[in-house]
Formats: sequence, structure tokens, C-alpha cells
Amino acid sequence: MKTNKLIILMLALVAGISFTSCVEDGDYSVPKSLGVEENAAVETIKEALNDPNSGLTAISISNLKTLLVSGQATEITSNIVVKGYVTSSDETGNFYKEFFIQDSPDNPTAAIKIALELVDSYNKYNIGREVYINLNGLYIGEVRSGDGVVTIGGAKNDDGDEVENLSLNQVENQLFRASNTETIVPLAVKFSEINESHVGIFVQVENAQFPTNLAGKTFVDANDRFDTQRTLQSCDGFGFTTFILETSAFASFKFATLPAGGGSVAGVVSKTFNGSDLVLALNNNLDMDMNGSKCKPLDINDFSIVVEEDFDTSIDNSTFNFPGWTNFAAEGTELWSEQVFSGNGYAEFSSFRSGDDVNIGWLISSGIDMDAQTNEFLNFQIAQHHLDSEENTLEVFVSTDYDGTNVSAATWQQISANLPTQSDSWYTFKDSGLVDLSSYIGTLYVGFKVTGSGNDQTLDGAYMLDDFKVLAQ
Repeated sequence: MKTNKLIILMLALVAGISFTSCVEDGDYSVPKSLGVEENAAVETIKEALNDPNSGLTAISISNLKTLLVSGQATEITSNIVVKGYVTSSDETGNFYKEFFIQDSPDNPTAAIKIALELVDSYNKYNIGREVYINLNGLYIGEVRSGDGVVTIGGAKNDDGDEVENLSLNQVENQLFRASNTETIVPLAVKFSEINESHVGIFVQVENAQFPTNLAGKTFVDANDRFDTQRTLQSCDGFGFTTFILETSAFASFKFATLPAGGGSVAGVVSKTFNGSDLVLALNNNLDMDMNGSKCKPLDINDFSIVVEEDFDTSIDNSTFNFPGWTNFAAEGTELWSEQVFSGNGYAEFSSFRSGDDVNIGWLISSGIDMDAQTNEFLNFQIAQHHLDSEENTLEVFVSTDYDGTNVSAATWQQISANLPTQSDSWYTFKDSGLVDLSSYIGTLYVGFKVTGSGNDQTLDGAYMLDDFKVLAQ
């Protein structure tokens, strides 16, 4: 008990330390050294986290975000601390009274927004700065109710459905920066891969460009009072995928001309004011390297179909049994099924009413000879219905050592594709994009793995597969 009281007393003393000394003298440069007080504050937190008797525990950003109740500001009453690395900056004015932190300087998996009553926050919370937040007494929710951007705030509004900014006092006493600043390595993604889980994460997209109809335009339209949205596009297989670039009318680079060439763009994934769309927000327009040539989509006429299965010979509501394909239940009893709707056949996996706590179902293609041609690409159509949780997953793998029988003994490598999310309309097929398979040799198998549950209604959604094909030159 004495140890516990001592740690609590130390934390109370830390909470009383003012961190405004670095800017009160008019020096707004990012400090290389935090000084004795701030270093002591962070060290006290670290020591408490390592002491099982302190009562202070760490929570990951991912787990913290699960506390969100959409449309409600929830007070955090536990002695928990979250750590992260700053990904956004208000130095150019494209962010205002907010910044994001992600859970790792590279290969991040989650990020969260901090709303605070502080301008020019980049002077203290610069990009890459390691930050600790003492969450007790703060709130988790949304700045704009229903926008889906999980945010740490300092209070709740009168209606209790939104969080409000951390006060300057809360910033000083509960937002602790460590002495180290890490290099934030942008997460490499395609526009088609960006989803809700990327909000707040610093990402980079290659082969990016602005459409020709935006030539000569500036980042912000002079008629827009708050934000301007410009379309970015990227070559993706035989066509383009697009994404929204949103720039504040208060950004210092608002009247800079959009790059005319192609290349890469790096920014923070965010959302529109009402949360209706995902957008990319720049920390600085210098994070766009578009001085090269614009990309051109692949020409479908240069390719031929090597393998194709449209599943149109499916028998409705029967167990999937196509020649050369493997249908395997790794856990539970549920298998993939053949389905037909309006004359169109497809394969489907659903855990609904399976009676199993866990269902893991594999559907594996017939073998593909990767030595008979070059420049192979995988493409398929995919849909979902009744998907209620990110844990009800569909994953796509490939293997070159699968023997056609023993699924568990094979080496499976996960590949990226444009897969359905909860926000997609039910039963609406979407294109996977072209998945590059050209680096593989020998006989290749493609496996579709679904994880769900028949006894958990949040995990009993379904995935639908159609028009599987491999193309090559």
C-alpha cells in the first residue's frame, strides 16, 4: 500500500509540473532537450508502468479505440496511459487544434486523434515525437457526433454526444512528450486499400497524380471558405483508382499549383467534416514528389486469361465442389458453399447458424503454372453481406508448396487486394484490383480464408467470391 501511495503521490507531483516554459520566453523552436522537469515526468510514468503495484497501466491505441460508443462522449475513469507517435502537424495550417498519434513509427496498426485547445502545437508535439497521455479524467468520443474519427478530448458537450478540446491545463498536466523524436516511415498503401483503420496513420501512395482536368489548378479554390477537395488518381491494373485530397483554406500552401507530373504522395488519412468520406490531408505540400512522368494503366489487349472460373455451374445451396479446388474447414464444421442468384453463380462462406464458436473456412484454387508465361496478375470479384465486425475477416493467401491436400502443412503468404469492408453495400461485388503474382515460380495456389463464428452475431457475416481469373502476358 505504501508503494502504491508513493507512486500516486509522484504522479500527482508530475501532474503539477507546467510544460509551458519552453514557449513562454518567445522561443517557438522545437526543443532538442526537454529539460529536467519534463524528462522527470516521463520517467515517472515509465517507472509506474513497470511497477505492478502502482495502479497505472498501459493501453494500446487499438484497444483504446474500442472504448468508443458512437454518438457518445465517454469519460475514462481508469488509471491508464496510452503511448503514440505524432503523425500530423499544424505548422502549415492544414490541421487546426488537433494532431494524430499512431502506435509505431513504422508499420503502424492504429492511430487516434487528440483534440486540444492549442495552436501551433507542432512546436511541442512535432512529427515523430513520442507522446504519453494520462487518460484518467479525459474523454473518448468524436468531435462531430457520428463522424467515426475516434478522438481523445478533455470534456463533453452539453448534449454528451461529442468531446471537446483538452484545456491548456489538461495539455500541460496530462499530455507528456518524451525526449525522443522518431522518424515516421510512411505506410505504403494503394488508394484502393485505404480504409477506416488507416485514419490518423501517415501513409504513402506511389504512381499518384492529378487528372488532366485539374492542370493549372491550385490546392484550394479561392471560392471555398473552409476546405477544397481535389481528386487524386493512381494507376491500378487496367485503370485508375481515385482518392480525395482535402486541403484547408487556411493552409499556407493553399494557392500553390497542383503538381503536373506523377510520383508519390504522403499524408495523413482523415475524414471529411461530416465523416462521410475518407480523405488524405498533407502536412506539407513538399510531401508530394510528383515531378516524374504520369503513369499509364496496363493495356488489357496485352494480356490473356491463363486461369478463369466464373462459378456459373454452381448448384444453389450446395457444398462447394469444383474440380481442382479445395474446400477445407480449419476450425468448426462450416464449408464454403455454391450459390446462385439471378442466374449468376458464386462461392460463399457464411458462419450464420453454424453452431460453432469459431469457423475458419478455406477455399483454395486449382494449381497455376507460373513458369508458362510472365507478368501474371490475379483478379476476382468479391462482396459481403451482414458484416458487423472487423474481426469477421477475409484474407487472401498464395502458396507454392501446397500439395493439393494438406492445407495446414503448406506455407501461405498473405497478399493484398481490394476487399469488402463493413461500409460496402451488401451483396454488391467489387473488383479486387490486379494483384501482381509475377514474382512467383512453380505451381501457385490461391487461398481464400474466412474467420467467423456461428454463436457470435457480430461474426456471422458472409463473403461472396466470383469471376476468379489469372491474366498474363
